[in-house]
Amino acid sequence: MAEKKKKKLQKLKARLPRGFVDRSPEDIRATDRMMAAIRRVYESYGFQPVETPMFEYTDALGKFLPDQDRPNEGVFSLQDDDEQWMSLRYDLTAPLARHVAENFQTLNLPYRTYRAGWVFRNEKPGPGRFRQFMQFDADVVGAPSVQTDAEMCMMMADTMEALGIPRGQYVIRVNNRKVLDGVMEAIGLGGEENAGRRLTVLRAIDKLDRLGIEGVRQLLGEGRWDGGKEGEGDFTPGAGLKSSYIGFVADTFLNSADAVDTKQRIASEKVRQKLSLPRQGLLGGSMQNPTYLEGQDELSALEDLVLSAGYDADRILVDPSVVRGLEYYTGPVYEAELLFDVVNEKGEKVQFGSVGGGGRYDGLVKRFTGQDVPATGFSIGVSRLMTALKNLGKLDDTDVLAPVLVTVMDGERMSDYAALTKALRDGLRTDDAFVPVEMYQGNWKKFGNQLRYADRRGCPLAIIQGSDEMGRGIVQVKDLIEGRKQAQAIESNEEWRETRPGQFEVPVRDEKGDLDYTKLIDAIRERLADHAAERAGAAG
Repeated sequence: MAEKKKKKLQKLKARLPRGFVDRSPEDIRATDRMMAAIRRVYESYGFQPVETPMFEYTDALGKFLPDQDRPNEGVFSLQDDDEQWMSLRYDLTAPLARHVAENFQTLNLPYRTYRAGWVFRNEKPGPGRFRQFMQFDADVVGAPSVQTDAEMCMMMADTMEALGIPRGQYVIRVNNRKVLDGVMEAIGLGGEENAGRRLTVLRAIDKLDRLGIEGVRQLLGEGRWDGGKEGEGDFTPGAGLKSSYIGFVADTFLNSADAVDTKQRIASEKVRQKLSLPRQGLLGGSMQNPTYLEGQDELSALEDLVLSAGYDADRILVDPSVVRGLEYYTGPVYEAELLFDVVNEKGEKVQFGSVGGGGRYDGLVKRFTGQDVPATGFSIGVSRLMTALKNLGKLDDTDVLAPVLVTVMDGERMSDYAALTKALRDGLRTDDAFVPVEMYQGNWKKFGNQLRYADRRGCPLAIIQGSDEMGRGIVQVKDLIEGRKQAQAIESNEEWRETRPGQFEVPVRDEKGDLDYTKLIDAIRERLADHAAERAGAAG
């Protein structure tokens, strides 16, 4: 008895690691449909697919090793048999840079490519924040012109609309990191030695939509308590800027963005005044930093390009508060923001926010080649975008057909049922579509269980053929959808047995007595078409 109890205590507990989720058939199908729509837009712009592995050498990903024993800060890492550290990719851009460098002599530049795949972050998970999630990227390598960045913004806008997100419910916000870099140089944070503090400033500004201007000011200064007050929650150290520098950064990047929400900024931009960023430097001096001015010029050129192509402020909006949190961006940066309201985990009504973004990263390939290689691209967060489309009611499963079920009435004739199933699969398949057909694989002796299984699966039709039907050369077709509707009007079991709602028979042998499933296939097609038309009418 003690031994049995001990074995029971050793039973493995089924559990998921934090920050990871299982995906349902509905989610997988919805993701596939969404990604097919995105792929069509990318390919209409001349982009072609490429795929890179989930693991890369850690140094190729651009992560600096936090210690000699386990380089695992922010990434999931392990050592291979040569004792070299490998990590699961944390985005799709760094692997692309490695791929381009490794194949540089054979690639046709400009190289226009898209990729989709899982990425992994070894970070603390939270609401809507996962350790594994999917991205869908598009990049151009070898094109230095701002025209390429403008095209990226236009393609992002086209992608949102291809997914059914109307104008007024999304906007592509764009800025230029050279503007920010010029400010960093002006306040003494230029150069490699200040890379850490500069990144802290970037990430602080990038949190404007979540923390508001006061929270960002705290992160630009000494730091911020997560609870908003001293001693509440964890403390996040800040960039340590002095107050005059904090004010200058806020005036340049935050105040205009924080004064009104994105929808109001779009409305005010309808008259399309040209971009206006502060040209006054610190202590009232003229802001003549070359990097800053170059960023302004590029933004102005990008704005002209998108306007000439018909993309007004309700689609692509210049916004100084866009910075993107990664250090490797070198020019234009952009984000796809959704503008409709949702309720967050605190019960507050907020705008949905960003579902993707990117920018120019001319120095990333140079790490491998030693020479400048211009590149720009953007990444869509697939899971977050799918959540947004669900909120908008753009992802329903009505077009996903559950299988036609071939039931089993006689265990001695399994080969006949298998042959019938195969004949239906073949007959119901066309060059561009198919109807799923499934043969029941459970305990066939309890026929009621088969019908209950069909109901749970949402099967539209069940094919029934016992020994009597086989002898007569027919099958019974049970229209489960119609049967459920008719059954609602039937008051007794006796009446139900007499009428067999939604059930009819179809011959499956020709005049010579040979098997011929043509009439059965036609009957199935007709019933499924009727149900599809009924669903379309209800939806319309």
